[in-house]
Amino acid sequence: MNNTVKAYAEAAFAIASAEGNLSEVEDELFRFGRILQSNDELRETLGNQRLPVERRQQIVEDLLDGKTTRSTMAIISLLVNVGRVADIPKIVDELVGRSARITGTQVAEVRSAVALSDDQIAKLTEALKARTNSDVTVRNIVDPKVMGGIVTQIGDSVLDGSVRTRLNQLRDAF
Repeated sequence: MNNTVKAYAEAAFAIASAEGNLSEVEDELFRFGRILQSNDELRETLGNQRLPVERRQQIVEDLLDGKTTRSTMAIISLLVNVGRVADIPKIVDELVGRSARITGTQVAEVRSAVALSDDQIAKLTEALKARTNSDVTVRNIVDPKVMGGIVTQIGDSVLDGSVRTRLNQLRDAF
């Protein structure tokens, strides 16, 4: 892992911890990182060094205003300001991993066609906790490629309960 990525992740961790909202900031940064990964136009615009940094930061503010904590907005603005937009997903992954190691939890990335409700996330968290015998934090990623159901990744393990996979299994069975 790049030392610069680790340093930014540690700084983000320290900021969120000091503000007392680590879990919330971690979740917001995780979501922003995944959106950035899947949106070429946003990634290119925020990373475009020919655009004035003030303009790029205004885009961040317009996108996130009222939707994230001030800590999250400040961290993302800082990363845009110092030209680290391409590293945001790696920084977020390092931050999430650092937090998980400290708290002794595992992070489950759950992809679904629509956002899961709080109740669904709570039930899924309990089921994954029982399956893995450890505390689990669920990070829901809305992914239109998932036609229905969910795809869950915990570390190297993938649990694919998507409709597409089930249809393929049925097709292969006949």
